[in-house]
Amino acid sequence: MAEDQRETGKRPVPEDVRERVRFLTAEIDRHNYLYHTLDAPEISDTLFDALYHELVTLEEQWPELRSPWSPTLRAGGRLLEALPKKAHRVKMYSLDNVFSAREWEDFLEKLRRAYEGQGPWNEYFYCDPKLDGLAVELIYEQGVLTEAMTRGDGESGEVITEACRTIPTIPLKLRDEQPPELLEVRGEVVMFKKDFLALNAAQKAQNKKIFANPRNAAAGSLRQLDLSVARSRKLTFLAYSLGASLWRPGTASRTHTELMQRLADFGFLTPPNGRLCKGSSEVVSYAEWVRSNREDFPMEIDGCVVKVDELAVQRQLGFTARAPRFAVAFKFPPLKVSTLLKNIEIQVGRTGVLTPVAVLEPVAVGGVIVSRATLHNEDEIKAKDIRIGDTVWVQRAGDVIPEIVGPVLEKRRNDLQPFVFPDKCPVCASPVYREPGQAALRCENLSCPAIRLRSVLHFVSKAGLDIPGFGEKWVEQLVQSGRVACPADLLTLTVPELLQFKRMGETLAAKLVAALAEACRQTSLERLISALGIRHVGTETARTLAEHYQDLDRLAKAREEDLLTLRDVGPEVALSVRHFFSTPANLELLAKLKEAGLWPVQKAKALHAEQSQVLAGKTVLFTGTLAISRSEAQKAAEAAGAIIVSGVSKKLDYLIVGEKPGSKLAKAEALGIAVLTEEEFFALLGK
Repeated sequence: MAEDQRETGKRPVPEDVRERVRFLTAEIDRHNYLYHTLDAPEISDTLFDALYHELVTLEEQWPELRSPWSPTLRAGGRLLEALPKKAHRVKMYSLDNVFSAREWEDFLEKLRRAYEGQGPWNEYFYCDPKLDGLAVELIYEQGVLTEAMTRGDGESGEVITEACRTIPTIPLKLRDEQPPELLEVRGEVVMFKKDFLALNAAQKAQNKKIFANPRNAAAGSLRQLDLSVARSRKLTFLAYSLGASLWRPGTASRTHTELMQRLADFGFLTPPNGRLCKGSSEVVSYAEWVRSNREDFPMEIDGCVVKVDELAVQRQLGFTARAPRFAVAFKFPPLKVSTLLKNIEIQVGRTGVLTPVAVLEPVAVGGVIVSRATLHNEDEIKAKDIRIGDTVWVQRAGDVIPEIVGPVLEKRRNDLQPFVFPDKCPVCASPVYREPGQAALRCENLSCPAIRLRSVLHFVSKAGLDIPGFGEKWVEQLVQSGRVACPADLLTLTVPELLQFKRMGETLAAKLVAALAEACRQTSLERLISALGIRHVGTETARTLAEHYQDLDRLAKAREEDLLTLRDVGPEVALSVRHFFSTPANLELLAKLKEAGLWPVQKAKALHAEQSQVLAGKTVLFTGTLAISRSEAQKAAEAAGAIIVSGVSKKLDYLIVGEKPGSKLAKAEALGIAVLTEEEFFALLGK
């Protein structure tokens, strides 16, 4: 021992120092738990600080004594270079929603059918509030916190281990002498309402960003590369479920109720007021109690979560592609407050839709300051009789999107007039139109500044001409500079012009110009039709139009009644095509395309040359969740000669169903249409 110390130059650690560090580590952790988790402090802040600083001093003198669960690791005083991503061992699923007692009963009936024949079940449910925070997974190995990740897309998330170490309610070591070998604890990081208000007040005083709601504040704090930011914000972690786990024999929980108690014993906070409910009626009563007491909870909640209590039954029920079958979120009706409607602005979206937006006197709705809210469309304003100057009711639809419920009529002044919707685009002054049966008014001018960027991006995208090199950033620069006002302007770009843009080199500029020239030579008519971005015209409809009209000149002259005779062209599509080709700005665009040499002419060809294909000429529709992507399934059907359609009708030959097929299955069965499972479909194809 002494010889090793002489070789390494290390001093031997006195046993009393070693023992003191062990004592301080355990004692500080205990007081952290008493203060932050149990809200039952035993000592003053001054004494706690003295113990903490003594431990810091000893660990600086003897670094080898710092344990992986030392309280000093919560300091969070350094900068990270980036937040790496990592896959979850077990997918973190979303929850399906119900919004009423009736919908809950429907969910329960589906649950019963899914479990039918698999043994007895007592229909106990564990219920707790649905927290409005950031979902996080904490990974403990041999009881020690080794990693933490955000939910991300459910398959993988960002690694936020160091930021999570700064949260006092996250144990760095489980409070168990013989912990599980592996335990992935899942829960929510939240910011209490009082702490959120204090944070925003401090941010405002320092002229810094004001957070929209506690969830955004919590998420932004955890994703900071500066760990001192996370440390300075009062965040709380509440545990509610597990991912992967390796328990010691005989120690795994049998019910979710037991699991929640185990999590509390390990040192975690859990969502407040969780309760075991017997049967459907107790679940509904619990949901109503939580809704009635929503404002009394210290954190933002937007419903309650209902889980089957028996873990064995949970495992039997399993998961769909996106959610567990054994759990559901019982969401609440949105909160509603009143405020002044100061103005109604008309915005033109990237698809040409004119959307009215309410400008409001700022008001807090469910923890969020709302100053603007959607009014959806002209019909909505008329139906609700909303007028500028009204006092209106505001709510957050689904507790997310602000919307106007209606006016407070008893507060309306006599001089307020009904709102008149414009008949011209407020951006380009082109006439607006409304399709029959549609609520939205639209600007159909692809050169309108409000939709110009969208139309150019679509034109060069894979769904359009698929021109390599034209990423979103380059298109944005070209459009914002004014050089490209419509898709046709791309075709006149030159290398010297492109070299005027930042970070554009000669090689890239030459490649872009060459790619545009190649598009003029090689683009097919169906791809050009698709690239124009005509509403309701996707790749399949573009192919149909290209098969029947030799070029865009002939398509532009097509009558609505002629279009309706084509496969897969209904009234909506026909009307949309006619509107597009009757808009002067679009005719000008076509003239520019023709002048630039982008004017493909379709050669006559047989529609279905290979009649030997198993699905030749058959119409096929897919519905529900498939084991492969929808696009892959459609390509397989097309390769067998099928025609993909978008809706159920008497003309449909086959409906292919995955999980949760919805109303299309019932409609197809009522019409006597052949229904195939995904497995039967691929068996038919011989795959």
